[in-house]
Amino acid sequence: MSKEIRERNHINVFGKGSKTIVMAHGFGCEQGMWQYMAPAFEEEYQLVLFDYVGSGRSDLSAYDPDKYSQLHGYAEDVIDVIEALDLKDVIFVGHSVSSMIGMLASLKRPELFDALVMIGPSPCYLNKEDGYKGGFEESDIRDLLDMMEMNFTGWASYMAPMAMEQPKETKEVQDLEQTFVSNAPRIARQFAEVTFLSDYRETLHEAKVKTLILQCAHDSIVPVEVGEYLHQAMENSELHVLDAKGHYPHISQPEQTAAIIKDYLARS
Repeated sequence: MSKEIRERNHINVFGKGSKTIVMAHGFGCEQGMWQYMAPAFEEEYQLVLFDYVGSGRSDLSAYDPDKYSQLHGYAEDVIDVIEALDLKDVIFVGHSVSSMIGMLASLKRPELFDALVMIGPSPCYLNKEDGYKGGFEESDIRDLLDMMEMNFTGWASYMAPMAMEQPKETKEVQDLEQTFVSNAPRIARQFAEVTFLSDYRETLHEAKVKTLILQCAHDSIVPVEVGEYLHQAMENSELHVLDAKGHYPHISQPEQTAAIIKDYLARS
C-alpha cells in the first residue's frame, strides 16, 4: 500500500530535519508551486510534497469522481500520504482549498497533526444571505465552471493574472497559467466545483489543532474578512494578515511567507 500511495500521489521527501512539514497545493496547482518557499525549511525540517489525484504527476487512473465529489475524499488522501510515510505530529501547510482539506483530515485523525498552517484559506467562497461575505456570487462560480467547459485554455488565461494580481506578462503569472493548463480539464472542473461551492463553516468550531491563518491583505479570491471569520470561529488559531497582493504569497512573497511561518512554529 505504501508504494501504491507514493506513486498515486507522486510523493517526494527531502530535507534534513526530524520534524516533518507536509505541504499541500491548492486547486489547479501541483507540488512544484512550493519551489520558492520550500528551500527555507530544508535545513530544519523534513519536507513532504505530493500531488492530489488529478494534479501534477499523480496517477490519473486513480481518479474516482464519486470519491472526489467532496473535500473529504481529498482529506482521506492526505491521511494516506502521512500513513504511507509512517509519520505523526506533522505540520500541515495547506494553500487555499488545502487549508480546509487539512482541517478535515485533522478532525478525522487528530493524532497525526501537530499544527496547521493555512495560506489563503476559505471555509466558503460564496456570499451568503446570512451576511457572510465569501467573495463570489453563485452565478460568478457557475460562469467560471461554464468557461472551464467551453474554453479551458481561455479560463486559465483569465484566472492566472486575476488570482496572482499581477500583469499577464510576468513570469509568475505565465507559470501559473501553464500549471492550470496542464490539468486534465474534466478533473479540474470537478475540483473547481467541489472547491468553490463548498461550505465548511459549521465544522470550524470542531477544529482543535493549533492553526496559523495567513491571509493576504489584497486577495481577489479570498477577502481579508474571511481570514478574520476563520480566526473568530477557530479557538486555537492565530491570524496574520500579510501586506501583499494576490492569492499565492508562497510564490509572490516566499521569503516573507516563510519567515512568518517559521516565527509561528518557533513560538508555538
